[in-house]
Amino acid sequence: MNTATMQTISDEQRTKEKAERNLVRLGTFSIVMLFGGLSSAYIVRHDGGAWFGINMPTQFWISSAVILASSITMILAQWAFTANKKSMGNTFLVATFVLGLLFAMFQWLGWKELIANGIFFSPADGQGALISGSFIYALSGLHLAHVFGGLIALLITSFKGFMGKYHSGNIHGVKLASIYWHFLDGLWIYLFLFLTIFK
Repeated sequence: MNTATMQTISDEQRTKEKAERNLVRLGTFSIVMLFGGLSSAYIVRHDGGAWFGINMPTQFWISSAVILASSITMILAQWAFTANKKSMGNTFLVATFVLGLLFAMFQWLGWKELIANGIFFSPADGQGALISGSFIYALSGLHLAHVFGGLIALLITSFKGFMGKYHSGNIHGVKLASIYWHFLDGLWIYLFLFLTIFK
């Protein structure tokens, strides 16, 4: 293979990688629009009266710390592969995946805590509790659905990592997973603060 051909392949690869990054960013933008609309609806309904203020469950505080920790392990994974420390990179990818599962578990426990407190299902708190509770379940549930998509991406990325695909010369797949995972992290922190402040 001559130098010109190699250069063409390299240019095509860079173009493909750029297109894939743009697709991920476009996807995150559409998710931002979705949650932006829901946040607006929440504020309008919150100010409309008949609203029941709900404190965030303790488990949601824990899940917030867990997903922040998962962003740190994702950063470390990308750094490790960049430094050609493949084994360490694989370890941090798996750690990120496990922390993602823990986040999902604490979200589930948070919902159980809400239910135990009569939120959303109990008519004793009146219509206001039903409305405000439904927003909490909708926002956190939609976010968790996207987290499951991120977990699938992490699983695929980890598999490729253990197959030896990633190294200092190729961490594109890790970068894509990182962009989406950090986005999910930031989105949850926004939602958590939003629901905590506008309760």
